[in-house]
Amino acid sequence: MNIKCISRFMLTEYNSYRINSICSKAWFPNNEEEVKEIFRKNSNKPLIIIGNGNNIILSRAFYEEEFIIFNGCFDKVILNNNVLESEAGTTLSKLSEIALSQSLTGLEIFYDIPSSVGGAVVMNAGTKEGEIKDIIEHVRYLDLFDMQIKEIEKEEINFEYRNSFFQNQTNKIVLKAWFKLKRGNYSDIKSYMEKYKKMRWDKQPRDYPNCGSVFKRPPGYFVGAMVDELGMKGYRIGGAKISEKHSGFIINTGNATGEDILAIIAEVQLRVKEKFGIDLKVEQRII
Repeated sequence: MNIKCISRFMLTEYNSYRINSICSKAWFPNNEEEVKEIFRKNSNKPLIIIGNGNNIILSRAFYEEEFIIFNGCFDKVILNNNVLESEAGTTLSKLSEIALSQSLTGLEIFYDIPSSVGGAVVMNAGTKEGEIKDIIEHVRYLDLFDMQIKEIEKEEINFEYRNSFFQNQTNKIVLKAWFKLKRGNYSDIKSYMEKYKKMRWDKQPRDYPNCGSVFKRPPGYFVGAMVDELGMKGYRIGGAKISEKHSGFIINTGNATGEDILAIIAEVQLRVKEKFGIDLKVEQRII
């Protein structure tokens, strides 16, 4: 089995913060068997899995660990009536566009959410308009405990706000998901997609590398409003800065490191705790 593998791989284009970081080796599987084979070959060493890198913070400049990357690969989609069967590396953008081409409604709000299907399932991606759990049917995964491929129904995944069964069971690797959609009107679906995209671009700092909302929203509060009240809009450490457009985002202004971003996070958490008595939880995955 000839699996694509690159040594000393630069991860800059594979994380949305555009942090310059290198891993000792990167694997790019194309199918389930290749995913299994990578884990079989490396059963005695830790492997780090990333999708499109849209919700991660690379904390180190170099990783001895090898990476499995679902980006530009493992992204086949099959349509069966109103159900889209998608491999984990598919972007939500691509999935939404396929749904649009078939006049299927249900994915409009995910059109401009930068995530792979695998990552979206793990963290129950979404907005106030809806979440992945609203349209998912079931999920196929690799259980590293016994190296068997299994399937799990929506009701067993225990979806919560930015959380799921898979986030708590890191030895379960999402391979594929099925999304149940409905027939709709092409023009209406396209209009909704553009509407949601414009809403996000109007509010979010899309002109700088970032990974979206940094913190989970605590009940009854908005993180951006608290950061504003603390006077931290524009707060900078190294090449990282709290966005002046949306204080819930940290942006890379040029040469930010993972350490810069984590230092800002720690300072925000400290000040929010002191003023509001709230322990902010990080939404992004720190690697």
